[in-house]
Amino acid sequence: MPAKPLILVIEDDHHLNQSIQEFLAPLADTRGVYAGDEGEYLASEGIFDAIILDIMLPEMDGFTVLHKLRAAHVGTPVLILTAKDGLSDKMRGFDLGTDDYLTKPFHREELMARIKVLLKRSGKYRDDYTLAFGPLTVQLNDRSVTVSGVPVALSGKEYDLLVYLLQNQGTIVTKEQIFDRLWGFDSDTGLAVVEVYMSNLRKKLKGTAVADAIRTIRNVGYILDEVAANAGK
Repeated sequence: MPAKPLILVIEDDHHLNQSIQEFLAPLADTRGVYAGDEGEYLASEGIFDAIILDIMLPEMDGFTVLHKLRAAHVGTPVLILTAKDGLSDKMRGFDLGTDDYLTKPFHREELMARIKVLLKRSGKYRDDYTLAFGPLTVQLNDRSVTVSGVPVALSGKEYDLLVYLLQNQGTIVTKEQIFDRLWGFDSDTGLAVVEVYMSNLRKKLKGTAVADAIRTIRNVGYILDEVAANAGK
């Protein structure tokens, strides 16, 4: 199966929240929450590829959630989903940094189309199911990995780790972000597992420009850096 984007749905209507998640299931993995403060906390981790955000939420309204995320430099694409259709509300949302706005009630197909646009724009979704970095190619439809045409056998989490790095080329991803994205917030596994799988991934890519491109940022995390790859040639 292709590596799916991860979408956070912040919507206090439990039925609608679940319906959105079920409808998006063929496109993405989802996490649903029902209160603004919890949504802001999860979104601030920076591990999601898109956020669907209601405005009328308990504990913290959607505008405040969006303001806090952008103030914290969380650039995850946000689609506001709300019953408020006034121009002033739309303009407030865009002023705060939303990427799109969809008014309830809405057609599910339109929601899917808008989410695809946001994911494509940020490089998190491709119609051709291919990711590439120098001589490395990942076919998402069959989870195959090749370097200069030579197959590389990766375990499930090694593959997921590589895809996450490819989807965030040139961006530092922290160990905590990797752990939360690949193992989940509620995992009993410790953070050290990230270093174990990163070491395994580097060993399997040893001798390639891709291995040179995976740079460790001490006490922070990792970055897939094309400059580092070129320097290693």
